[in-house]
Amino acid sequence: MRGRVFLVCLVALGLSVMGLSETKLVIAGRDGGYGAVLERAIELYLAQNPGVEIELLKLPYAGLYEKLVIDLAEGIGAYDIVMLDDTWATEFMSQGWLADLEALGYTPDPDFVDNALAVGRYPYPDGALYALPHVGNVELFAYRRDLFEKYGLPHPPQSWLEVLGAAALIDMYEPDVSGVVFRGRKGNPIVTGFLPIFWGFGGRIVEDGQATVASPQGIAALKLFLALKEYAPEGVEVYNSSEVKDALLGGDVAIAIEVWPGWVPALDDPTKSQVVGLVEIIPAPGLVETSSPMIGIWLLGVSASSRNQAAALDFVQFITSPDVQRQLTLELGHPPTRHSVYTDPEVVAKYRWFPAQLAAMDSAVPRPRVPVWSEIEGVLGDYLQLALVGQMSPEDALAAAQARIQEILER
Repeated sequence: MRGRVFLVCLVALGLSVMGLSETKLVIAGRDGGYGAVLERAIELYLAQNPGVEIELLKLPYAGLYEKLVIDLAEGIGAYDIVMLDDTWATEFMSQGWLADLEALGYTPDPDFVDNALAVGRYPYPDGALYALPHVGNVELFAYRRDLFEKYGLPHPPQSWLEVLGAAALIDMYEPDVSGVVFRGRKGNPIVTGFLPIFWGFGGRIVEDGQATVASPQGIAALKLFLALKEYAPEGVEVYNSSEVKDALLGGDVAIAIEVWPGWVPALDDPTKSQVVGLVEIIPAPGLVETSSPMIGIWLLGVSASSRNQAAALDFVQFITSPDVQRQLTLELGHPPTRHSVYTDPEVVAKYRWFPAQLAAMDSAVPRPRVPVWSEIEGVLGDYLQLALVGQMSPEDALAAAQARIQEILER
């Protein structure tokens, strides 16, 4: 009898161990370069955890959002690990769609850049931790050092007024070079380019639950933005990322008020760039406020409906760990979210702009932590472009945007 009991216990134990060794995780992530980083991280993880099976879904931006909302809202549990844009974070976290990582046993690591870690919390910035920062996206500023030195301009520019003056002077004396370039297309592109100026002037989109874009600070910021247009390439009203990158790489502009970590390496690539070694990357200038670039973190969280939460958290910790982030950065140019990677001598030797990128991360500002940000951004982007093309004055454009944003907030 004892032998049979012992055998049954062994069988039960064996099944339990087998179940653990055959854990399957499903990751809903992005496509493109982000997907390549996830693939490499999975390879590294499976080398240490051969009994785990991982399925990776590489999805476009809109497709990822749609699939996550359906799965998380319905509690289906098809995905264990979810990759999310920080603009979705408030919506997902406020609905209880993500697991509280600290409740699962995770202890926050002080090596993470504070601003990057904060966007994974709800309420922002010191509530429960629902996601870890995976991609250290932050808005950067670029200028031609050679042209600033040629005309005796102070550099790096410290304020948006200095940026305007430099753009005007270079545009005047360099016939083949526009003073400045930015994304003018309505919606997300123009809003993204405008926000560091808006914040630098002390503007706020939402404050204490009220829309405040039409403040004197906001109007002053928009007037400067419109003044910059005078020194931008013709047709800047419809410029998006590709046009800005082409202008910068071709040496056709002196200043780009918005560049992103994924764009920067090409500037020093002689097969792609006419300005190798001539472009400096810095945090956005300030004015009333200090430098206030926009943060654009991609996060990794664990679905609240996952049946493998412990294993999912283990992978999220692994991919965001210092050693793995360092390897992904050196191999694939992954923008890290940890101080130790940004300051690693080998990493800095390969990516000369990383000290500036870290400084930008340290001073970065998130978009308003409201679940309806995408609607607000759409409205603001429409009215900013109406001002940019001269169909509305700065005052009227922001007043109309503020009224519409208030309606959204009150629904």
